[in-house]
Amino acid sequence: MSLERINPEGLSPAKGFSHAVTAKGGTVVFLAGQTALDAAGSVVGTTLTEQFETALTNLLDALAAAGGAPADLARVCVYAVDVGDYRARAAELGRVWRRLAGRDYPAMAVIQVVRLWDEEALVELDGIAVLP
Repeated sequence: MSLERINPEGLSPAKGFSHAVTAKGGTVVFLAGQTALDAAGSVVGTTLTEQFETALTNLLDALAAAGGAPADLARVCVYAVDVGDYRARAAELGRVWRRLAGRDYPAMAVIQVVRLWDEEALVELDGIAVLP
C-alpha cells in the first residue's frame, strides 16, 4: 500500500494538510468521530486545545487498534463548534498534531457545527485510513 500526498503548485500552500491523497492497495479503515471522551465516557478538558489533543489521541488509538499508524491517514475531518477559536489556536493545534501524528498530513477539512453529540465537546475528528 502506498499513500501519495499531492500539493499542486497552483493552489495555496498546504500548511498542516494535503490538498489530495491517493491510495493504492491496502485495506480501508473508516474511523468514527472521536471527541475528548475518557475511558469512562466523560468529556475531559475545557479548552479547544486540550479537547483536540484527547480527540486526536482517541482517533489514533482507534486507528492503532485496527493495525494502522498516523501516516496511514488519508483523510481527517475536524468538526469545531467555534471555527474562530480553532483558527486562533491553529499554531498550538498544529504542534499537538505534529507531536502525536507527525508531518504526513492527510487531506483535511475543518467544519463549524452548532453542537456535537456531547454538549461539552468543542471538537470532533473522524477519518479514513488506508493500511498496507
